[in-house]
Amino acid sequence: MTMKIKIIPRPDDEHAVRYAQELGRKLVRDGHVVWFEDGNHLNASLNRSPQADADADIAVVIGGDGSVLHAVQTMDTQIPLVGINFGRVGFLADLESDEAYAFISQLKPDTIETESRMRVQIAVDDKIYNCALNEAVIVTERPAKMLQFSVIVDGIPVETFRSDGLIISTPTGSTAYAMSAGGPIVDPKVKGFLLVPLAPFMLSSRPHLISSERALSIQLDSDKPASLVIDGQFAGELHNKSLITVKESPEPALFINVNENFFRKVDRKLRTL
Repeated sequence: MTMKIKIIPRPDDEHAVRYAQELGRKLVRDGHVVWFEDGNHLNASLNRSPQADADADIAVVIGGDGSVLHAVQTMDTQIPLVGINFGRVGFLADLESDEAYAFISQLKPDTIETESRMRVQIAVDDKIYNCALNEAVIVTERPAKMLQFSVIVDGIPVETFRSDGLIISTPTGSTAYAMSAGGPIVDPKVKGFLLVPLAPFMLSSRPHLISSERALSIQLDSDKPASLVIDGQFAGELHNKSLITVKESPEPALFINVNENFFRKVDRKLRTL
């Protein structure tokens, strides 16, 4: 059965681009409609033109976790995607290059199984920023200068952190920066916001996992300059009394199920570090 496939290679990795071109040729020979994102010379090689995200049945991302995060963030419409790992660890890239074609070629548009991954919508003083699939990070712009945060849940101040920064992570992002900062690994089926302070002043300042059904906001109580970074991309500057509102996005990311248990995958990936 013919599928419409958008291929998104990491543009600065020549090996990923060459692999994408060869994969595209194979899928076209199988009768599928294939196009590349922002790859005019690649599209010309297949005599294709880019189409809208909503026209695609699936997206194939070739790169590391950063490539997957960028693809999700820039999609006009969230479509089922699968990542082919050309990075180092690749928690979000489920397939290896030697197995990807065999897996993709057996997919059928009406039987694709997907897993929804919660994203968080971030607003600062009512200005809405891009949604985060992994995390939003508030970090000091001055090394060795601490920030102070008030955590407000359902309108009630419940915690104060003094730290170099604060990670606001999704369950998916719990295996990323949040894990490096000492946060727990969270099952991606859990709906919640994970707060992990960076180098907290008090040993009693521990990570918090808060239900996504609650109203969560964080207030920056510091005159020191700070930045907001969403999925590794600079979003904006923060100031004293900036109020960061955190909500579950109505549009989750959609990952194609490759039939691998999440915890087995984490164990396998961590052994490569």
